[in-house]
Amino acid sequence: MSQKIKINLPKLGESIVSATVVQWFKQVGDRVALDEPLLEVSTDKVNSEIPSPAAGILQEILAQPTEELNVGDTLAILEVSEAPRQRNEKIAPKISKTPHCGAAREDFLSPSVMRLLKEKGISLSEIDKMPRTGEEGRLTKKDVEDYRATPIAPIASAPAQKEIERVKMSSLRKAIADNMVRSFYEAPHASLITEVDVTELVKHIQTQKESFFQQHEAKLSITTFVAQAMALALQSYPLINASLEGDTIVMKRFVNLGIAVSVDQGVMVPVIRGCEKLSLSELAKRIASLAEKARSGTLGLEEIQDGTITMTNFGMTGTMIGVPIIRYPEVAIVGLGAITKKVAAMPDDSIAIRSVMWVSLTFDHRVLDGIYGCGFLNELKKLLENPGNC
Repeated sequence: MSQKIKINLPKLGESIVSATVVQWFKQVGDRVALDEPLLEVSTDKVNSEIPSPAAGILQEILAQPTEELNVGDTLAILEVSEAPRQRNEKIAPKISKTPHCGAAREDFLSPSVMRLLKEKGISLSEIDKMPRTGEEGRLTKKDVEDYRATPIAPIASAPAQKEIERVKMSSLRKAIADNMVRSFYEAPHASLITEVDVTELVKHIQTQKESFFQQHEAKLSITTFVAQAMALALQSYPLINASLEGDTIVMKRFVNLGIAVSVDQGVMVPVIRGCEKLSLSELAKRIASLAEKARSGTLGLEEIQDGTITMTNFGMTGTMIGVPIIRYPEVAIVGLGAITKKVAAMPDDSIAIRSVMWVSLTFDHRVLDGIYGCGFLNELKKLLENPGNC
């Protein structure tokens, strides 16, 4: 005898209380198998696929794309002919490997179609205008090619004006915005900037990078050395690695270093746990692995949580100086600028061309004072200018 059951939004992580529907893989009337993915949802952490708790027929969809729901809210109604999964069995959502680009769509767009849309410069707002020849009215690569090949006739009656496109924030972008606003207004930010002479460090990397890669199959980089230097400097300045809970400063003797990685529509911050215990080669491998996962959208929840301090390298874009915002509830963030060359006076009054990098420290002034931040920044500078000490 058949019965109808509710499919609710499961708990996707310790700190996650809501999610936004991205797309449905099934339509009303479709037959689904046990554990077959039903839909994709997006949180401020990662995208996840929600599997079916039982085999049956999808009777009703109650949550539409772009709709935000709380954990426990009903997503759909499923008609089943067998006993559904017991309530005390945990539904494990699968982390989605499909890149999430643009606004959510009711119809599924394949990764190849999404790439072609991006290559052709076609915005998601134009999709509804396209003729569709695929199965069940889906958009195909040929549809995109044919659409772009057709000249767009100008509208004679339209007045000359700047084109405006309104794009709804993705869940990731919205989460970043909410976190930044909370951090900026709750924590009084203060920043310090110092110039670091990385001439010897750059030479060391250039001479060792090939042998290092052959031995460890990982890239030796400035980021790797800064990560190690931060872990060492934090041993002497633990307040930089703390967090604030009410009027209590929470000191952490471990270093979970978050490294900002630029991804489509935002920034992901994968976390290297126990950074203080890792060797230079282990750090290089972890940085490369987590950066690749961030860009491919395959980070697990455990890889983006519980950070204690963050590093962001905006110097990779050529920017020399930046003052980043702290990631709540952390109390400090380190920013790295681009490495440039300059003519400098040496201690013996000679003139030399040196490689220099601006490093900034932004911190929560409620937890520590400027002199303490200066101490940490000077220690970090000393370690980077003498790479043999790292």
